[in-house]
Parts: sequence; C-alpha cells; structure tokens
Amino acid sequence: MERYMVKNGKKLRCGFTTGTCAAAAATAGVLMLFTGKAVENISVKLPRGEILIINIREPSFNTHGVRCCVQKDSGDDPDSTDGILIYADVNFDDSGEIHIEGGKGVGRVTQKGLDCKVGEPAINSVPRKMITENVRKICDSYGYKGGVNIVISVPEGEEVAKKTFNPQLGIVGGISIIGTTGIVEPMSEKALIDSLKVEMQVIKEKGFNTLLAFPGNYAENFIDSTLGIRGENSLKFSNYLGEILDFALELNYKEILIVGHIGKMVKVAGGMMNTHSHMGDFRMEMFACYAGLYGARRKIIAEILESVTTEQVLDILNREKLFENVIEKISERAFYYINKRVDNKIKIKLIIYSNNYGILNKQGD
Repeated sequence: MERYMVKNGKKLRCGFTTGTCAAAAATAGVLMLFTGKAVENISVKLPRGEILIINIREPSFNTHGVRCCVQKDSGDDPDSTDGILIYADVNFDDSGEIHIEGGKGVGRVTQKGLDCKVGEPAINSVPRKMITENVRKICDSYGYKGGVNIVISVPEGEEVAKKTFNPQLGIVGGISIIGTTGIVEPMSEKALIDSLKVEMQVIKEKGFNTLLAFPGNYAENFIDSTLGIRGENSLKFSNYLGEILDFALELNYKEILIVGHIGKMVKVAGGMMNTHSHMGDFRMEMFACYAGLYGARRKIIAEILESVTTEQVLDILNREKLFENVIEKISERAFYYINKRVDNKIKIKLIIYSNNYGILNKQGD
C-alpha cells in the first residue's frame, strides 16, 4: 500500500530509500538461491518494524550466484536518485557470516566524520543492519547457517553522485546507500538538517575549528566576488541557522563567521532562527519599528510596511538618512540572538550585505 503525507496542504506520495532498495534486492537474491526460482516481489522489514513489499526487477541466475535489482522510488520528493536501479549480487560461502560490499557506483569514503570508516563503501549502518536482518530471517527460515556474500552496485551511481552532497563530503565514485527509516518523506526537512550535521562533522574531522556559514547561492556568490575567503570549511545552511549553531556547540567549534543578506538577517534580528517564509515574515515590521525609533514619520513607516523587498526598504532608509542607525541596530540584534543561541560559547562574527549596497555591517571583529 502506498503511503502519503500532507505538507503545506498538499497530498504527497512517500517513497523508499536507497537502503530499502539494497535490502530488498539482497533479500530477494537470497530467497532465489534457496528456491531456485525468480522472485517478482519481496517483503522487507524497515527499521521501525513496518513491512514494505518491493517489486524486484531483472532477477537472474549465473555461475557465481544470483543477481537482481530494485528501482529507486522517491515518491514526490525531488531526489536525484529517483528511478535509478540498485543491484545486489548474492552467493553463499561457508564463513557463517553475512558480508556486505559495495560495487560499481557505490561511493567510497575518503574523509573521517561519516557513518562509515575511511576506505569503506558508503553503505551506512542502518541500511547494513536492515540488509543483515532481512537476509538473516530468510536464512533462518531455511535452517541455513553458512555465509552470504552481498555486493551492492549502482550502474548510474557515479554520474548521479555529482548531483548530490557526496563530493563535498569526501565520498568518491558513486552514491551513498542511506536511510534511517527506510521511507523517503517528500521534501523532508529532517533529511536536510541531518545532512548539514554530517557535513559539519566532516569539516571538523579535516581539522577545522572555524566555520564559514552562509544561507545559499546568493551569499556564496557574494563571498566569492567580494570577500574571496570560501574554502573547505564553508557550509551552506539554507534556512537552518539555529540547527547549525546547535551542531557547532555539539561538535565543539571555536569560531563561526556568518555571512548573510539583510533579507535573512533582519528575521534573525527578531529572534527567528529558521528563516523559511513558511515560519513567518516580519521583515518590514522590523524595519518599520527601528525606523520609527530613529524618528521616521508615520508616512515613511507606512511606505516601509508597503514595500515588497528589503532592497527597496534600504533605498527608503538611505533617502531619509535613517540608513546607518537602522542597519546598525538590526545587526546588533541579529548578533545578540546568534550569540544567545550558542550561549556565548563560540566566537561569532557576522557580515550582513545587500545586493545593491554591498557590505552593510560587521559584528564581532
């Protein structure tokens, strides 16, 4: 039965992870070895105990054992791995152990801080456990005590990996076999936040105690064109400033330089640590409040409140000679809330910029 979830008023179909694909393909392969028959579908137990029935493709026997695959289904999630085929080659030996290896298109880990050790295939611990438990269940049902060799491969993996975070994480040669629940929830915020923590762990393992953090592509372009300081300790955090500050505390970072557009940072100045529009938008109210504090007339406050963009507000503030005072106050408040989030235990530096005016303010120098 297909699973759905409702997000922002829309009904969205869930999918299943690369880990579920690998577990299903491996389990089907073992069953084929016992029965001598091709398998059309297989039931797989997920980490939380749910049972999912997965269709099997291309089941075949060969001189070494069996091979079959599962087509990744990401549901309504915009996932770069959607539709790719994940294969399992399976055979028996007399070791008494279940061995799981990565083949073509499964990445290799080259950096510390990930779920897998350096040099190992990027098949995370939860999928490994899921593969082992489902395969073991089949073996037990046939009274088999011998060993099983499983090689997971993804023919398109190396190409698809270029569209993922893997190159930044030091995973080379293919995709990762991942998933903590076995289910893909469309546009999952948790998945994005989890990936940020992993990226921060990798940066820390490279020996960095400082972090350059910025929200997205616009800030990245500004840093490259104006500051020229982006390196291996750079992190794009999207809207999740609060989460990366929490992770920085947990991972014992010493210093963070945050570079952000005034449109994001004015929200932070109001104590908002997730700056996505669905969490709220009081940008114009913040500008209007501080403009009024520094003497803006009612007409000017109304003009600010009716503005559409923060760049438009900056023009108004500049025209009314309120620019420096308002920007300084907003920067101070953003700096205050960031420091409050890390309990003043990490040295914070903050650069706020705009597209039209460049660097507006610096805090923490």
